[in-house]
Amino acid sequence: MPTAAKLVSSIWFALLAWFAAELVKNHLPEGSQFGLMSYISAAFGFLTGWLFMGKRAGDTMRAAYGYGLSSSIILAFWSVFYFAFETMIHRSMSHRYHGPGDALVGMVDLMREYGLYLIKPDVLVVLVVGGLFGGWMTEKAARKWA
Repeated sequence: MPTAAKLVSSIWFALLAWFAAELVKNHLPEGSQFGLMSYISAAFGFLTGWLFMGKRAGDTMRAAYGYGLSSSIILAFWSVFYFAFETMIHRSMSHRYHGPGDALVGMVDLMREYGLYLIKPDVLVVLVVGGLFGGWMTEKAARKWA
């Protein structure tokens, strides 16, 4: 069921994910191909806001901050998972793995490598502060338009 809280949180977390992906681009090695990285991350942010954060609106403000921070962690996890999976598929098409088990281990290594880009100070601050603000904003929307 669409609600104002779901709409507000989905838009906010899509913007947050897009902005965080733009910041991550500054830390990637020179010559990296970005493709649709920001837009894919924004899609994960939109889904996280709609399916996770928006559904939990209407609780206490303290819980909203926790849900907002959790939403940032969730969107970061799924974005890293997707890009590691995509890279693993490309590498497996080039026969860089000796089997499916080796490919999955390689994907976990890629997730670790990509996750390290998220703990850069600028990206981390944006995700934490943006998650807290998104929780606050979603809760305010739920209270105003309930």
